[in-house]
Amino acid sequence: MNDLYPSGLLSIGLLAERCGLSVSAIRYYEEVGLIPAAQRKPSGHRVYSSDAQDVLTLIRHCRDFGFSIDDTRALLSLSSSADKNCVEARDIAQVHLDAVRAKIAELQALQTSLARFVKSCGEQCLGGPAPECSILKDISLPVPVSAIPGPCCG
Repeated sequence: MNDLYPSGLLSIGLLAERCGLSVSAIRYYEEVGLIPAAQRKPSGHRVYSSDAQDVLTLIRHCRDFGFSIDDTRALLSLSSSADKNCVEARDIAQVHLDAVRAKIAELQALQTSLARFVKSCGEQCLGGPAPECSILKDISLPVPVSAIPGPCCG
């Protein structure tokens, strides 16, 4: 089968290759309404206009940056709305940046704890019986109430 039809329409396989996506990802983005439903050939095969390539590339980049489907949808809408202000895109990116920074802080705290566990094991019990391992003892300690995130913080 030819991936580029004489009408200039693209097969889903060629579109996926050009956008760096899987065929199933394109079907999913169509299913959740990020892209319009594909045209269908008489054989039932999906075909797309060349405009779909630009939209799907934007979607892929949004997803690579970790934007949610809803944020991706909002950014897509902004990308084609000349009457909208770019402040909206900045605000979406800022919220996501704040979440990424919070996750980085969480991961750094996790790294510190794990490094402490490993160091403690190396200094105190390495080679001893597993039930006496300081890592297992440290992990099983109760978590202080002040360390448990509240409902606003996830």
